[in-house]
Amino acid sequence: MWEARAVPGRAGELLDWARSRPLDPPPTRRETFVAPGDRVLVITWWDTVPEGGAGEIPEIPSPDEELLARPVHRWRFTRVEGDRTG
Repeated sequence: MWEARAVPGRAGELLDWARSRPLDPPPTRRETFVAPGDRVLVITWWDTVPEGGAGEIPEIPSPDEELLARPVHRWRFTRVEGDRTG
């Protein structure tokens, strides 16, 4: 999960920037969200961990500092089996 906050009024630029970042290899699924406060969130799903471990999964980089109100935040989660609803 990748989340960044744009400087006020530049959320559209940050969204365009985040959407244009390719990941190689590409994830199984990728979704992009916006939130109040000029925030952009990108969540990626991976079916398998590439050879070499979790450190090999590509990351969306940080944009130029003049676009950001604060540093990018990144989190990695692992699915817990047996907790699905529905």
